[in-house]
Amino acid sequence: MITYFHIRIVAIYLVSVSYISAQDTWVQKDSVNGSPKSSVASFVLDGDGWFVSGLGSVDFSRKMYSYDVGQDDWDDELSIGGVNGSGLNRGSAVGFSVNGKGYVGLGQGNFASFYSDLWEYDPVSESWSQRADFLGSARRQAVSFTIDSFAYVGTGQDQNGYTKDFYKYNSVTNTWSQIADFGGSARKGAVGFKMGAAGYVGTGDDGIYTNDFWEYQPTIDTWVEKATFPGPNRTGACGWGIFPSGFIACGYDATLNYKNDVWQYNYYNNTWSQKSDFIGAKRTNASTFVIDGVAYLGMGYNGMFLNDFYAYSPVLELKEKSNCTINIFPNPATSLVALTFNNPLNNNYNVKVFDLKGQLCHVPIKMISSVKLLIDVSNLSSGIYIYELSGEFSQKLYSGKIIVK
Repeated sequence: MITYFHIRIVAIYLVSVSYISAQDTWVQKDSVNGSPKSSVASFVLDGDGWFVSGLGSVDFSRKMYSYDVGQDDWDDELSIGGVNGSGLNRGSAVGFSVNGKGYVGLGQGNFASFYSDLWEYDPVSESWSQRADFLGSARRQAVSFTIDSFAYVGTGQDQNGYTKDFYKYNSVTNTWSQIADFGGSARKGAVGFKMGAAGYVGTGDDGIYTNDFWEYQPTIDTWVEKATFPGPNRTGACGWGIFPSGFIACGYDATLNYKNDVWQYNYYNNTWSQKSDFIGAKRTNASTFVIDGVAYLGMGYNGMFLNDFYAYSPVLELKEKSNCTINIFPNPATSLVALTFNNPLNNNYNVKVFDLKGQLCHVPIKMISSVKLLIDVSNLSSGIYIYELSGEFSQKLYSGKIIVK
């Protein structure tokens, strides 16, 4: 009988194994249009990446550019506020996309050191409109991430100093609501990103440069401290999530040095490992976005403003906490994938399949025998997926990649 969502299985006579794979890679791409800048806001819409605003050598900017992955090319787009959007130049703003629209808000500019306004870009009508002001104090160098069609914005610096309050934005009702304060100290210049069904915030400047790392669980409105970032304490780093891994790169450390190191966080093990260094020049206040499991990083500052741009293809860290030896075939696959186990399975265990955004995929799973099961991937789009074997009390035991052609 075919079962959806999960199947009860179990592993006994478990042996410890590890997942070993090829090196991660950086590749230089087309430089960003316009003048070099740092502190640029970013979001993803319709499979394209977007860079908006920023600080250059002459002034703050309201320019926007979109990146086409297939063509490796940047296009000029409508600046914030449209043709007559004077006064909207800014840097150190937040950017996010939700429900098919892009958003830029907060930051600092020519007319104020701290902004609280929010602007929405509609790619269908190719137009900007102003939305409800941020509910918290006007601020710059805040962080943002999106989970389940809601945006979350918090931390940063306002006229009274560093902040740790956090807010949730509902784009449908155009309203803000306050949520639990960030679990760490008040700060500016942190990294913030979504990975799976949670948000993550870490590093930054709270008077000294920090290295703590926190997970936000939206279903219970709670912050949980995770494994400390092991690289040098820093501010102005950039971060991104490709489930089940999170990444922090670049920035500026307490020894007054620009950085190009890259660190990967493993969701399953709550551990960090150092990855291949970023191949561009060391920098702080770079900008990133993720499209189809590939991260893109560019711009920033290291004594001069930059406009170079790179793609990063990670090796997802799928190291299991223990447990059983699992073989998968065929991989890549177009229809059925077989998982075989070295020992019989006979207790309460679950198998689930996730996409790289951490969303559960509703795929048929059929147990063939105590040492073999089949996963039907015929209805999945081409790409990389993660299967997860978990035991009683939802303990994560093993995970691996399924590549669908």
